[in-house]
Amino acid sequence: MQLIFASNNAHKLVEVKAILAPSHVEIKSLNEIGFYEEIEETGLTFHENAALKVRAIYEAKGINCFADDSGLEVEALDGQPGVYSARYAGKHGNHEANNQKLLKELNEKPNRKACFKTVIALMLNGKIHYFEGRVDGVIATEMSGSKGFGYDPLFIPDGYDKTFADMPAEIKNSISHRKRALESMLEFLK
Repeated sequence: MQLIFASNNAHKLVEVKAILAPSHVEIKSLNEIGFYEEIEETGLTFHENAALKVRAIYEAKGINCFADDSGLEVEALDGQPGVYSARYAGKHGNHEANNQKLLKELNEKPNRKACFKTVIALMLNGKIHYFEGRVDGVIATEMSGSKGFGYDPLFIPDGYDKTFADMPAEIKNSISHRKRALESMLEFLK
């Protein structure tokens, strides 16, 4: 089965392709289908943002596709940055600024519990289906590691003593929120 992954995030594309490699699903990128428009994430929830993306692709191309919206929710910050994770410090995709802002906001806060969440919207023959994944952990007091992207240098998943950015991709991808959501989607597609 072939599906379009509705994302312009190159890091996510690599991660999703690696996670789905052993499955029966072949992933194509937006570039491979000639879709270059930027889809604005104006939703107030992960569900809404993921749905906006798949609707835009399906309306433009009539192709089955899926999209994710993911983010970091920090307990001491009432769930922030949440849907604003990619633009927490202002500019979309400035990982360094987002991480620095998060460290500043958590400065001297004892509660560092957090979770990564992913919601996948799958547009299949004109109908949307949702799948969720979550991984719990804590926010480190300083950045560590060079792998991954986003908040990976700060997030330590429960049961581990390293950040996602300190882990080999195979380990991170085996326990991540995105992996869990993708597994649910694959189960549905069987």
